[in-house]
Amino acid sequence: MLKKLTYNRLTWIDLESPTKEEVRGVMESYDIHPLVAEDLLSETIRPKVDYYGNQIYLVLHFPAVNHSHGDKTSEEVDFVVGKNFLITVHYETVDSLLEFSKMFEVNSVLEKSNLGEHAGFLFFYIIRELYKNLSSELNIVRKTLETIESEIFSGNEGLMVEKISNVNHKLINFKQAIRFHKDVLSSFEVAARDLFGEKFAFYAKAISGEAYEVASILDGHKETLMDFWNTNDSLLSSKTNKTMKALAILAAILLPVSIVGQIFGISSTYVPFMDQPGAFFTVLEVMGVAAIIMYAVSKWKKWL
Repeated sequence: MLKKLTYNRLTWIDLESPTKEEVRGVMESYDIHPLVAEDLLSETIRPKVDYYGNQIYLVLHFPAVNHSHGDKTSEEVDFVVGKNFLITVHYETVDSLLEFSKMFEVNSVLEKSNLGEHAGFLFFYIIRELYKNLSSELNIVRKTLETIESEIFSGNEGLMVEKISNVNHKLINFKQAIRFHKDVLSSFEVAARDLFGEKFAFYAKAISGEAYEVASILDGHKETLMDFWNTNDSLLSSKTNKTMKALAILAAILLPVSIVGQIFGISSTYVPFMDQPGAFFTVLEVMGVAAIIMYAVSKWKKWL
């Protein structure tokens, strides 16, 4: 599906799951390099930057933590940035691009932003919107971490094991998706300075800054989660040890009681007073005394 949006001399072409005919048409209209056109027809495993003199080709992957359009953990977005055009290619719906296109169509983003004289500025505002969405998703993770912290120290550490694992899985997918962004955008800075001039260097640097900020927040969440994980494991181990200790003490207290019961249950022929009235209650009393003695010994040894 092809969507074409224009503003003054700038053109934005957004392609979702493009066909060969759509890519061929864009290639001919905007003089896209054949190697780029070939890459646009299929997903690319690794992010990259290629500079062809009159256009920059970037491939970036963005995490799909709360993605609802498929079961993938990341979304690929390809950018072809020329002097007066920007082409974005993705293979499923990307919410951030969809929202930006709606703002672009009603000119709300244009009234508040200076798109400048070339498509580099358009790329800047779009990539900033993508990173803004990542920050929002990380903010959701932060709120989840706050809930986990509250539950851990409220005595619900057993219920938090699965929740911590799920958050860790999300953060791992997040980190895998953006781990090459800083390197790719550093290379983009060099190419953008050559294509758009020194005036755009600040904006190219700002894009890298957005990537660094997201990566920094992610690392902070990961470190916090690991601390919670270790704390949760310690509390669970402590609770398990207390339970095992209580069971061991209970077994020690009941052991003499069991022995007394077995002795008096062997045979009444060899056990005195078993044929007397009230012998049953006497045996119970002996058992109780044995239990009390073991309890007292446990207190004296500070097992309890």
